[in-house]
Amino acid sequence: MTRDIIIKTINDALVKEFELEPSLLTPEAAFVKLGLDSLDAVDMVITLEQAFKVDIRNNYKVGDFGTLGGLYDFIDRLVQKKNV
Repeated sequence: MTRDIIIKTINDALVKEFELEPSLLTPEAAFVKLGLDSLDAVDMVITLEQAFKVDIRNNYKVGDFGTLGGLYDFIDRLVQKKNV
């Protein structure tokens, strides 16, 4: 899976699940600035685990990501690790 597909999948999921404006979904975007809270984070994790067939909850460490770019990197690492 390419990074472009990972980014598109994440962005599409966020737009659909949280009704976010696609133009706001930049690598620098902080989740707090997007209006997402801790309950939204739980929903986001479940959505992305299903989309990528990876285990985010057991691989995540505080500080892994605070921005959308960090999330892209984190999911990319999980997907690549899964495909090894």
